[in-house]
Amino acid sequence: MAVQQDITSNIELLLATLPAPVRQAIETGPDDREDLLEVIMDLGRLPEARYRNHERFLSDREVTQEDIDYVISRIGAFGEDNRAGIPRTLHRISAIRNRTGRVIGLTCRVGRAVFGTITILRDLIESGKSVLLLGRPGVGKTTMLRETARVLAEDLRKRVVIVDTSNEIAGDGDIPHPGIGRARRMQVPRPSEQHAVMIEAVENHMPEVIVIDEIGTELEALAARTIAERGVQLIGTAHGQTLENLLSNPTLSDLIGGIQAVTLGDEEARRRGTQKTVLERKAPPTFDILVEIQNWDQVTVYPDVASAVDSLLRSEPPQAEVRRRTADGQIEIFPAFTGEQVVQALPGIRRGGGWRERNERSPRLSLAPATSGAGVTPQRIYPFGVSRDRLERAIASLHVPATIVRDMGEATMVMTLKNYYRQGSQRVRQAEERGVPVYVLRNNTLAQMERQLADVFNISLSDNGAQRQADRDDDATMTEALLEVETAITQVLNGERSSVELQPQSSYVRRLQHQMAERYNLQSESRGREPNRRVKIFR
Repeated sequence: MAVQQDITSNIELLLATLPAPVRQAIETGPDDREDLLEVIMDLGRLPEARYRNHERFLSDREVTQEDIDYVISRIGAFGEDNRAGIPRTLHRISAIRNRTGRVIGLTCRVGRAVFGTITILRDLIESGKSVLLLGRPGVGKTTMLRETARVLAEDLRKRVVIVDTSNEIAGDGDIPHPGIGRARRMQVPRPSEQHAVMIEAVENHMPEVIVIDEIGTELEALAARTIAERGVQLIGTAHGQTLENLLSNPTLSDLIGGIQAVTLGDEEARRRGTQKTVLERKAPPTFDILVEIQNWDQVTVYPDVASAVDSLLRSEPPQAEVRRRTADGQIEIFPAFTGEQVVQALPGIRRGGGWRERNERSPRLSLAPATSGAGVTPQRIYPFGVSRDRLERAIASLHVPATIVRDMGEATMVMTLKNYYRQGSQRVRQAEERGVPVYVLRNNTLAQMERQLADVFNISLSDNGAQRQADRDDDATMTEALLEVETAITQVLNGERSSVELQPQSSYVRRLQHQMAERYNLQSESRGREPNRRVKIFR
């Protein structure tokens, strides 16, 4: 069963703009032209063709200025974004200029309109909710966006307006490419005016759906929020491969609600099992649904962006689903974080590309000997679905002789949550078969972990009054430290200071400060010696 069909690539029109030796090498070569992605022509280098799975040189003669001028004379004019096209096609030619403005390099990208690319997402598109597409360059975001506009305009008969900044969605020239169906297209005079055209489209043309490619500035993010708040469905793309990328981007994080530091009251902090200063979502997200595109046949969907962002900020796995299209055209849907994946995801520190295991250079937990008396057996705890950071804090707070291990084979006990235990996970069954005790928590809070550890090590939480007071003092220090790093990040982002050195803190607090800097794409480093070791924030 065919699920995709090229309606047109007009590749012969792109080849006609290339110098004869380059064109002939592509036409007579052994490679399938349908797999051709782009042709690269850089002054003084060999011309190169890039296909889906490989690359090859097209000539043994270096590209000359005459070759580049030959192509330029046969295409449309370059805009301020250094992009040009061929009228009524989807091909894009991008220029590289020298310091005087002369074009010395060209990227000639093949544009195709493809049926069926949004079959995997069609129910989301038809829901009427705003959808944001993320993916690496070349993964097919614009192709899916074009097909989305066609389906909404033709199949669902909605009023669709495309804001086409570089004429990449609907092609070059004044007549749109047939790949967008009945959708209307508004061209943007220059990239800096994209946000204004987005608002103009809503105010002047009564659309039910706005389609926008590459939301990349704060003004465009603000315009997107304005459109969504007026009840218009928004389908767009943004820079970044994952939800975490977007959350760490201070310019675009508003698309998913933005983040801010919040100081909690004592009671709320105890209820959540967190420090008093935490990161929280600032506002409702502009987009209801977010899709991470791996390729046309596999995506990860976050059906509730608000809930997903809240989970990420709590260092918990977000609710997400993976959708995969099989060879026979069927769509498989399964949870993104279950079983084995949960074990790998929860302990991770987010580093741009998704949930990853903790950096091996990060300091391992080092605990003082137990204070509850001699003869206490040290424990090696394997957390399954349990927040590793909170468990570390619970162990440190009670000063019990326990360490956290990554391999269940090293564990002397397993700590998990009630819902994972009820699901009968394979890991839990393996532990029970080996005779390793499994302790089940009702929820993923610091208080629950402390109570469970107190039972394991036979200590009384009521005997820790002095320790509790010390913990409250630590909370106050933590609040001040995180407020200080938030102020420093604001100063560096706004250009008020090029770098800021923070007050000396413990290794645990410094690690949190590094993580906050990383969220905003800033650099950080620890300087000095203990006890005066401190964090420096800079671009």
